[in-house]
Amino acid sequence: MGGGGSTRRVTFEADENENITVVKGVRLSDSVIDRMKEPSGRQHRGSVHDEELKKRIAEELALERARRDSEAQKRRLTQEKMYVRDEFGKLLERERISSNEHLTRAILRERAATEEERQKAQRFVSQLDLCFTS
Repeated sequence: MGGGGSTRRVTFEADENENITVVKGVRLSDSVIDRMKEPSGRQHRGSVHDEELKKRIAEELALERARRDSEAQKRRLTQEKMYVRDEFGKLLERERISSNEHLTRAILRERAATEEERQKAQRFVSQLDLCFTS
């Protein structure tokens, strides 16, 4: 035991006074306890790993937010397209009705003008008949 590279794992906890307590009945010397309190390269790598993990989680959260925002924007765009399509359809229907009304009025004016011309022609023929019969 001691200086040779031991691979035995020891689980420990710190109490409220930051004193390390031994778990599973393993007795630790004061020097081991002091070394456990000091930041080691392994603990430093762990904090780097933690930072990388935090960064990765933040990136994933940002991507998830962006995806949700994109989906929400896509839904809004779809709704806006439907609204514009409906409004455009209503506008076209009003234009069709208006055009039909204008066309109907124009047809009625033409019929009235034709009827007036027919009556004029009939009066003219009647006057010619009077001229030739008298």
